[in-house]
Amino acid sequence: MSDNDIRVVELSGPFVRSAGRMLVGIGCDVVLVEPPEGDDTRRDLGGCTFAHWHAGKRSVVVETGTASGSTSLTTLLQWADIVLDGRQPGATPLPDVDGLVRVRVTPFGSDGVHSGWEGTDLTVAARGGAMAQVGDPDGPPLLLPEGQAEQLAGVNAAIGALLGLSARRRGHGGQDIDISAQECVAAALEAGTLAYLHEDRVPPRPGRVHPLVPHGLFDAADGHLGGGLGGSPRMWDNLVAWLTEMGVEEDLGDPKWADARTRKSGQQHIFDVLNRILSSWTKEEFAAAAQDHRLPWAAVDRPDETIRNPQLNDRDFFVDLERETGTVRDLGFGFAFPEGRRPTRLDVQALGADQQLLTSLPDVRLPAHSSEQAGPLALSGIRVLDLTWVLAGPYCTRILADHGAEVIKVESLGRPDPTRFAPFMHLSRDGGDDPNTSGYFNDVNRNKRSITLDTRSPEGLAVLRDLIATCDVVVENFSSSVMERMGLGYAELDSIRPGIVYTSMSGMGHTGPRKDWVSYADIVSASSGLTALTGWSVDDVVGVIYGHGDIVAGLQAALATLAALEHRSRTGRGQHIDLSQLEAMASHMGTSVVSANGAGITPTPIGNAHRLYAPHGVYRCLGADSWCAVAVRDHAEWAALCRVVGRTDWVDDPLLQTADARRARDKDIRDAVEAWTRVRPVAVVQDALQQAGVPAGAVQNGRDLVEHDVHLRDRQFYVPVDHPVAGTFLHEGTPIRMSSTRGGVRRPAPVLGSDTDDVLSTILGYTPDQIASLRSAQTLR
Repeated sequence: MSDNDIRVVELSGPFVRSAGRMLVGIGCDVVLVEPPEGDDTRRDLGGCTFAHWHAGKRSVVVETGTASGSTSLTTLLQWADIVLDGRQPGATPLPDVDGLVRVRVTPFGSDGVHSGWEGTDLTVAARGGAMAQVGDPDGPPLLLPEGQAEQLAGVNAAIGALLGLSARRRGHGGQDIDISAQECVAAALEAGTLAYLHEDRVPPRPGRVHPLVPHGLFDAADGHLGGGLGGSPRMWDNLVAWLTEMGVEEDLGDPKWADARTRKSGQQHIFDVLNRILSSWTKEEFAAAAQDHRLPWAAVDRPDETIRNPQLNDRDFFVDLERETGTVRDLGFGFAFPEGRRPTRLDVQALGADQQLLTSLPDVRLPAHSSEQAGPLALSGIRVLDLTWVLAGPYCTRILADHGAEVIKVESLGRPDPTRFAPFMHLSRDGGDDPNTSGYFNDVNRNKRSITLDTRSPEGLAVLRDLIATCDVVVENFSSSVMERMGLGYAELDSIRPGIVYTSMSGMGHTGPRKDWVSYADIVSASSGLTALTGWSVDDVVGVIYGHGDIVAGLQAALATLAALEHRSRTGRGQHIDLSQLEAMASHMGTSVVSANGAGITPTPIGNAHRLYAPHGVYRCLGADSWCAVAVRDHAEWAALCRVVGRTDWVDDPLLQTADARRARDKDIRDAVEAWTRVRPVAVVQDALQQAGVPAGAVQNGRDLVEHDVHLRDRQFYVPVDHPVAGTFLHEGTPIRMSSTRGGVRRPAPVLGSDTDDVLSTILGYTPDQIASLRSAQTLR
């Protein structure tokens, strides 16, 4: 650690520990404050859980309930730039320290009617809408594995911390940043809420098939494959040609299937044909052969297989954790930082190993560096050239735009964004194909400007280079070779605009043996281990079909871009963030790999169960497809649950005093709980359990979030925005709420090309004649 490091104090908890880990990954000096008995994770999986979440952090013991502990904590906060506060709702307020960026992360936020409610990964995933999108249509909702709701809160907290530093440099002083884990989940549903807002429908749980694009989970001879038909006519033609070459195409060579709408209506038949073919292939052989034909398929890897992934190993993704008991290999970070360097080794500190810090801290934290342009928002004065499309890239730039960056989106009719133009992604109530009325596009591209530019022509490339010269950041999510083929690799970008931050977001990264693999969100989920762990058992894998991997990649890319801007403010140097969407998703796979390597326990799908908590799952309530998630963490919550459901005889039953014992009686407990829940509306169930102190939450779909969640309404999470073509629709707000530089939805998504003339004239200084000439040459299209 050096005197120039960003200083972070972490008051840990499940919803904030991943934020501290991510800040370690970008080189921050993170000090973990532990109670005298140590963080709870020290006692899980032989300490492997602690090693994963807290390696690279320093450890001090502070007994916060005492006068001396309060003094020590105040001293630490006076030293720090950032505090990550993951304590339970209702915790004692922290001391007021001038200039400190305070990031408070709770299940439901710091205000609102349910701000004091108990929450866990399960209940937040339910209330936030994620569980309604995973599972079979006729079965229970299913939890994403490895704490995905907790980690969505964590990455938003890390982003919020860097936004706070940016706001401080712009003269706004310290920040109080409020992060609601529920809102982090609700903002990460891909089309889950959008289908209701823009088409007045609630899609059923998709099972193994994506609700929009023709992709899904398939059975191979030795496991599973993720993939499908892709998103372009070229991919369909390549698939049919390959199948014909092998003589297994059946009727797929019929010209009728060349029509995308016919393929959509006959998708199940196509998938049936593919399943018959795949049953004779091993998963690795088919994935490799498909990728040789430029087709988007990947083997579904278990965590013990993920660690052998040749792409991840070639790029030095994994990190060695040095413990007193030896070295264990673990998942690394979502991107290499700074300037392409990766942490490859981290120490796991013993409890209180850095106690001397409390008596030897410097008096003054780093200077605020207030020379950057002041403005009302955290990223005022930052200009971003947005070359992204579909979801992962636009989600990254949406975050930057929400917090004040001027984002200029470059579009082209020669390379149309599927979320504007593709029938299966065009969400709108009018049922038309106007590119300006797609709710999918309009949600993820709010607050941006749009120019149309044919970047395949020399004239278009010249305009693009002129734009680059005015920008602080360039973001793209093309395949790995596209920018180099355009003559715009990082070296060239930096020569055009010295100090530029270039964030690339290809599926596998710009280096490595699989850098040219065709990748979608389900490919990333398959290769990272996420799909393999999403199911009820080894023999009943359901998988993650919606774009969770895209959302995670977008969040990690936003964090990377902010970290690079922060690095530039301190060093004057820009950099290339070579973000691999696979690495971004793999970094969110929690203890899955370190458990297999360090504790000798390879995780398998366990449905909605939990290793440490029981009972833990969803229970049927009154009404069609109505469920309540319930998590019991300790005996006090168990006793409260028993009293609410009328089984007081179980409170002191010696055979039900531990989670393991209760897990062994899961069917008896489920029957008793559901006898109570089935005859009650889910709102009554969750309210009664929350009043008793038991974490509980309704499994909410898009309609529930928008219409029935009184807490989200109280916090004004959904905001109406008037679009000049599509009309007025609700948008989810930003889950990062800053005290003095509040981001949010300020303007609707742009009409296609609506800002072309203004950008070219006011930013580039082009004359009307120059613009007219470019338009006449069809360069601006």
